[in-house]
Amino acid sequence: MDQVTIYHNPRCSKSRQALAILSGKGIEPEIVLYLQAPPTETELRSLLKKLGLKAEDILRKGEDEYTSHIAPSGEISEDQLISLMVRHPKVIERPIICKGEKAVIGRPPEKILSIL
Repeated sequence: MDQVTIYHNPRCSKSRQALAILSGKGIEPEIVLYLQAPPTETELRSLLKKLGLKAEDILRKGEDEYTSHIAPSGEISEDQLISLMVRHPKVIERPIICKGEKAVIGRPPEKILSIL
């Protein structure tokens, strides 16, 4: 069985709910506290591939870090955006749950059931 990983922010209610769903299914995921240990560019690219999304698709545009560090950049490439997301991980949507070669953003949290 593939390891389940959750990119988790304990302060986020959706992230806590997703973790509770996993626990309720008897799954002990690897918990990545991505604000403390941001993904590398390579890891973020891998996550995007598993999600089937582009970097812009997983941006939290309401975050202060977005308006102060990313939005002023204007039109930027995927590579530049990924680099900025690594430097400012708070703008990455959460929670992200991975299992094998699949991943899903847990919004709503029940969406994670689709890959379990």
